[in-house]
Amino acid sequence: MWSFFAIKEINENSLILPNITLGFFIYNSHFLPDFTYLASMELLSTWGKFVPNYKCDTQDNLAAVIGGPTSDVCLYMADILCAYKFSQITYGSAPLMDNTKEALFFHHMLPSGTHQYIGILDLILHFQWKWIGLVYFYREMGERFVHKVLPVFLQKGICFDFIKAAFLINIFSEFETMANELIETSYLIGKSTANAVIIHDEIQSIVLLRIWIEIPFNFDLPKINKVWIMTAEIDFASLPIQRDWDMSFINGALSISRLPKKVSGFHEFLQDRKPDTDQEDGFIGDFWQQAFMCSFPGLNLDESPENICTQEEKLETLPMSVFEMSMTSHSYNIYNAVYAVAHALHDMDSSKFKHRRTEIRDLQKMQSWQLLHFLKRVIFNNTVGEQISFNKNGELVSGLDIVNWVTFPNETFSRVKVGRIDPQSLPTVEFTVHEDAQPLSLCNDHCYPGYSKRKKEGKPFCCYDCIPCPEGKISAQKDVDNCFQCPEDHYPNKNRDFCIPKSLTFLTFEEALGTSLASSALLLFCVTSVVLGIFLKHRDTPIVKANNRTLTYTLLLSLLLSFLCALLFIGKPQKMTCLFRQTAFGIIFSVAISSVLAKTITVILAFQATKPESKLRKWLGKRMATSIVLSSLLIQATICTVWLSTFPPFPDLDVNSMAEEVILKCNEGSITMFYCLLGFMGFLSICSFTSAFFARKLPDSFNEAKFITFSMLVFCSVWISFVPTYLSSKGKYMVAVEIFSILASSAGLLGFIFFPKCYIIILRPDMNTKEQVMKRKH
Repeated sequence: MWSFFAIKEINENSLILPNITLGFFIYNSHFLPDFTYLASMELLSTWGKFVPNYKCDTQDNLAAVIGGPTSDVCLYMADILCAYKFSQITYGSAPLMDNTKEALFFHHMLPSGTHQYIGILDLILHFQWKWIGLVYFYREMGERFVHKVLPVFLQKGICFDFIKAAFLINIFSEFETMANELIETSYLIGKSTANAVIIHDEIQSIVLLRIWIEIPFNFDLPKINKVWIMTAEIDFASLPIQRDWDMSFINGALSISRLPKKVSGFHEFLQDRKPDTDQEDGFIGDFWQQAFMCSFPGLNLDESPENICTQEEKLETLPMSVFEMSMTSHSYNIYNAVYAVAHALHDMDSSKFKHRRTEIRDLQKMQSWQLLHFLKRVIFNNTVGEQISFNKNGELVSGLDIVNWVTFPNETFSRVKVGRIDPQSLPTVEFTVHEDAQPLSLCNDHCYPGYSKRKKEGKPFCCYDCIPCPEGKISAQKDVDNCFQCPEDHYPNKNRDFCIPKSLTFLTFEEALGTSLASSALLLFCVTSVVLGIFLKHRDTPIVKANNRTLTYTLLLSLLLSFLCALLFIGKPQKMTCLFRQTAFGIIFSVAISSVLAKTITVILAFQATKPESKLRKWLGKRMATSIVLSSLLIQATICTVWLSTFPPFPDLDVNSMAEEVILKCNEGSITMFYCLLGFMGFLSICSFTSAFFARKLPDSFNEAKFITFSMLVFCSVWISFVPTYLSSKGKYMVAVEIFSILASSAGLLGFIFFPKCYIIILRPDMNTKEQVMKRKH
């Protein structure tokens, strides 16, 4: 009907081939080689007299042959027609021509297959379908697709759950073989976890697709519900037994096609078609009986009256599964092919540049090969304004549409254009389909932000497990191969899908920890001040005068300063506080410990010097004690001076110690110098503790060495436990540990050395006499 409509338009158009009438023959190849060969040979014979290679009817001069819809039909046709150099135009699948000479005579009403393959690839990538299936039919075109095109898909990260080479079913197939093949393919598609499946073949494959989908309803097989992606050669077709089958199988399918525009007058042309008005059309009668399920009188005497064709039936009443009232992509290709031949004949007839050797006086006398030159160069706008021309390979120069198939409850369907593939700038695809309605087609679900992919052993590369990002890393996108580290000043959120800026932290006076430590330091400072006041007030009493008042005042002053020194560690680290807090702490504590050491040695020498022959009397007095304190001060001051002049402490940011915080701290500059400072203090402490320990049993009523031993035991215990605690702490808690150690060790010295004396001074003045102080216990 489509070729008849096109030729009718051309013959009625005075601008194309004026005074020349085009005619046509239609042959049914039944998709079989012998029918195709027979039809090709009949074209070379006189009409009605089958004598191969003999033609004497000048009225039926063959100009060109339009063939299809399958590539096999075109190949069978080419075996004969190419030998006679006839131009051939395919309206369906383009055959793969190995013989370049034969390929010269072929023109294709579809663009290059490369274009549609790129379009399919871009379509799949657009919807992120990484896990798909493929069904192709076992012939040369399908094999080439698998071997040449699929590797490109794999390079783009697309995996195939299955690649099925289906076998064509025809009337000569054995029933058992045909049934097994259909059931096997249906089961393979149904059990697949891929939700998107490419169907690569020609027009009749949709007939088999409907059978595959119907099989699970009659057998205990998985139901098939997929998104079908169909190549341009596929269009809707069905067998008579399929007219009442469910049409919803094609809803949501996507195909690469040339969606035809509405051709004016075609609908009205179809409405006028009747078997009695188209008696020259040998096919319309058979079609009419099959489409309307009736018979013409006299053809079948067994038919009941209600099944007789009245010829009043209307084509528009037929379901779309039987007949479409609008042009499909294949019929549109036939329509354009007829016009291409007509325009080529017109160009040849009106050519101004005729060489004597190739002079053409009458189109009826032209040779078959003469049209080829003009057909290759034909270019025109068809009746809907679309430009038709061929490239150097004989392929139509045109873009392709991406079509979404939509079905309706009344068993009709519509082809909706949702994108475009432009061959000039591949790929330019603009989708208007509702993407949320498209299912995922993945081997497994996406790995969402916060997770990364890990390949499954023994599975294709797009099958993977999703594992949470490790501590400190995030993934902000789906399906990442590896999680990445946050910037140093950021940390991962709970879900590990984005980074949060770290907060700046340091030990402040406002927070509870800083307030309690500062309050403790001030309280101990006040207590020490009271003790110093007591000793100053009772400076002339025997217990104060005993064991060197200068050392006592020096020790109390150093304890006062040590409590104040603790306040330097609280608050925002500044350049000056960082420079002086560790050095001040080291010097003050060195003075305190050396004072305790001097007091201990003074006690020991005092008892040893009582022996008449003792030479230690010359060491008694303030000179020895002062020497101990000053030498200790000098050594520690030297260490601090070297430290400050080489690698001084400075304010610094620690972004690594805490997961969610940036610590503002004092960088010690040189850890070696810091540990030298602590090491010298440890040396003094050990000397003081050792000397006090040996002097703890000296026979006196008030043995100060015993209290010094306890105080130094507390002092050493605090600072021995300080080292591992300090190293295992982070952030402001490191500072808090050091402040606590300063306060605890200083409080130990204050408590054990001075509180017993304060008890005697204030509560037991009767013991604060020279006799009691000098009295020895036995």
